[in-house]
Amino acid sequence: MELSDANLQTLTEYLKKTLDPDPAIRRPAEKFLESVEGNQNYPLLLLTLLEKSQDNVIKVCASVTFKNYIKRNWRIVEDEPNKICEADRVAIKANIVHLMLSSPEQIQKQLSDAISIIGREDFPQKWPDLLTEMVNRFQSGDFHVINGVLRTAHSLFKRYRHEFKSNELWTEIKLVLDAFALPLTNLFKDLPEFFEDNMETWMNNFHTLLTLDNKLLQTDDEEEAGLLELLKSQICDNAALYAQKYDEEFQRYLPRFVTAIWNLLVTTGQEVKYDLLVSNAIQFLASVCERPHYKNLFEDQNTLTSICEKVIVPNMEFRAADEEAFEDNSEEYIRRDLEGSDIDTRRRAACDLVRGLCKFFEGPVTGIFSGYVNSMLQEYAKNPSVNWKHKDAAIYLVTSLASKAQTQKHGITQANELVNLTEFFVNHILPDLKSANVNEFPVLKADGIKYIMIFRNQVPKEHLLVSIPLLINHLQAESIVVHTYAAHALERLFTRRGPNNATLFTAAEIAPFVEILLTNLFKALTLPGSSENEYIMKAIMRSFSLLQEAIIPYIPTLITQLTQKLLAVSKNPSKPHFNHYMFEAICLSIRITCKANPAAVVNFEEALFLVFTEILQNDVQEFIPYVFQVMSLLLETHKNDIPSSYMALFPHLLQPVLWERTGNIPALVRLLQAFLERGSNTIASAAADKIPGLLGVFQKLIASKANDHQGFYLLNSIIEHMPPESVDQYRKQIFILLFQRLQNSKTTKFIKSFLVFINLYCIKYGALALQEIFDGIQPKMFGMVLEKIIIPEIQKVSGNVEKKICAVGITKLLTECPPMMDTEYTKLWTPLLQSLIGLFELPEDDTIPDEEHFIDIEDTPGYQTAFSQLAFAGKKEHDPVGQMVNNPKIHLAQSLHKLSTACPGRVPSMVSTSLNAEALQYLQGYLQAASVTLL
Repeated sequence: MELSDANLQTLTEYLKKTLDPDPAIRRPAEKFLESVEGNQNYPLLLLTLLEKSQDNVIKVCASVTFKNYIKRNWRIVEDEPNKICEADRVAIKANIVHLMLSSPEQIQKQLSDAISIIGREDFPQKWPDLLTEMVNRFQSGDFHVINGVLRTAHSLFKRYRHEFKSNELWTEIKLVLDAFALPLTNLFKDLPEFFEDNMETWMNNFHTLLTLDNKLLQTDDEEEAGLLELLKSQICDNAALYAQKYDEEFQRYLPRFVTAIWNLLVTTGQEVKYDLLVSNAIQFLASVCERPHYKNLFEDQNTLTSICEKVIVPNMEFRAADEEAFEDNSEEYIRRDLEGSDIDTRRRAACDLVRGLCKFFEGPVTGIFSGYVNSMLQEYAKNPSVNWKHKDAAIYLVTSLASKAQTQKHGITQANELVNLTEFFVNHILPDLKSANVNEFPVLKADGIKYIMIFRNQVPKEHLLVSIPLLINHLQAESIVVHTYAAHALERLFTRRGPNNATLFTAAEIAPFVEILLTNLFKALTLPGSSENEYIMKAIMRSFSLLQEAIIPYIPTLITQLTQKLLAVSKNPSKPHFNHYMFEAICLSIRITCKANPAAVVNFEEALFLVFTEILQNDVQEFIPYVFQVMSLLLETHKNDIPSSYMALFPHLLQPVLWERTGNIPALVRLLQAFLERGSNTIASAAADKIPGLLGVFQKLIASKANDHQGFYLLNSIIEHMPPESVDQYRKQIFILLFQRLQNSKTTKFIKSFLVFINLYCIKYGALALQEIFDGIQPKMFGMVLEKIIIPEIQKVSGNVEKKICAVGITKLLTECPPMMDTEYTKLWTPLLQSLIGLFELPEDDTIPDEEHFIDIEDTPGYQTAFSQLAFAGKKEHDPVGQMVNNPKIHLAQSLHKLSTACPGRVPSMVSTSLNAEALQYLQGYLQAASVTLL
């Protein structure tokens, strides 16, 4: 792609179309950009556009597109083609810092993120002058430029907080500190002088601000934190970090910080713009009060009372701004409250402070708050419709007092024994939920439901069972927060309880509510704002999982509703979690129904295939891996030959374009395995010409370090299920490909997969066939494989089925391969037996060479959605030797006995003279258990 005006114009037009709300216009434009992004100069065209375009919207769009392009393509994955040519990489790094610093703030942020993504891969080795270029800009005197440098530095360095310790990390941090620490310190020192020398410029900018739209200024003043508040809150955050990380050095300064931050808290108002400041200030106190050597700062009763009265209680209260968020921005309210992203809220900070104080002062703090809780509940009782916020604050106080340890999965795992949680539940939570009007006091109802979620492991089961129909009723509440919390609470109650994984409710206990539960859950998806509510869909999935066959009578109606929802969301997928749970619910419907009646699979195919066809034809990338997984589940349910509808699809599954997307690979391999397991004869006869296509897929996968294990899954299925004559002509070439990969790029993962494959081959075709194919490729190669791979590496194999396959395969090599007994290979017989006994008895060798860099499948970058495994589409572990061998140790003993019968005297002699004493003892145990001897 030339850097021409014509190409810039074309790119502009397509970027405009990507902003169109109509999917019919937007999707083709996105696909076009995806198709050309591999071309040289594409990223440079984007950078040119965001620099020179006169249309600000296009400039911003180009900057976002560029950042996403970098995110997808910059990382170089071993064994995969470089997605950005080297000339473009060099040009980007040469120009991006200057362009970022000279761009408006909105674009500067996008380019700053792009720099940090590039830096994560290239800094410092491949981009050594990055820090120098950034530090030099501190001298510019232009605060817009300096801000850009600081923003980029923050983005680049923040990962150091979460990296694992290593010498490489310390070396890199030292390099950063050497280059950046002094210039940054000097910048701090020069700031007052900067403002003094540039006061006129600063005043002019401030005057321009004042002349902006008055409404904007008012909104900024009332709702958003100003620079001063942001500065103060960051100081609180940094002080907390110093107290945690540099305890000893910071200890003498800390009392003054506590005093200053305490004074700040008691003089700061309730306005929204102070929320971050107050939250960080309280979090500072919370982090300090739970450290033993600062205990003395808080142990005075008056101090504790003052903190509770002046800091905690006021910040527990539900303000008008919170009520507005509850009603007008419900999704954000739910996200912050349920998903724990409320880290910077006053209430969350106040709860953390209560927990921190309870670490050393549980008794006194509980006593102080008990008085407040009783007082609040009395105020509520006087006039509930006016004073409901008092009760809401009381619920929050009790919750924060009682929760000593909590996890998202299990709720409270450790509670304050001084708080009677059951009594509070019965007297103050259930009455609100029992009221006939589900739309009355929605905040109280939501927080009452949340109480059930949090304390489900502390409240007796009989009380929780009473709450089930109440929660089902609240699924119909108009408030999206209330019906979402009700769905989430039901999902949590239907999940396993506590760390011991005991089931809380049985299907029989929930059975009386099945019809109304399912009806209300699906109705809740029709309520305003909840058409793609992930909590409701997760509750549907969990209800199916708990109730099992109790849902079968309702499945025809439910699968229709799920299919209609699938069709609707496939037009524009936007809620990944909702989509995932929807497919899980579909899989559960299939599993539960077909377990009782396998013939019902036809009904599911009729219901789903039209939608699946539309998804595949429209190339809905987010859904295609899910569709393949569900089709695998359906196909595996068939007991006989593959239906023709599947066979019509089979050739399309081998199309290279499908395999280019990383997210498709695991699901496609699983589907091809299902084809091979259920219809290998059909494929061998009706689609014999497709076998080279299958092997082509295997060849592509085996060449990639990220996906080679998927290639082995496919190859193992071909070897296990295809008629031998259909693959005879390809066998030698398969082994040659594997040896080439072994020679060029050996990894532990590949070795483990290779060992399982050759032993499966040995089981399927015989030990002699394995020896012959190795020696047919190169004379004496069989011995080299035994000596260099099988004997030294077999200990690395993991997984019970994989170990069993290897044990049975090696047993065949020892006892059913004549060359092992009467050629030069005989010297390897005892070492091979020794390694097999080691596989049985020694710990797995899980060491990985230092030079190996493993790439997790989920981490491989790509344009596509990452693969998401459907739990309820999961494949049962398949044991290809299950019917042949039950106990591989007994099988070894019996096979050795049979061999010794054929050649008397030789086996005992080889065993007794060459096996080490410990291995010999284990072998004698196997022989004794099998009731056989060596002759």
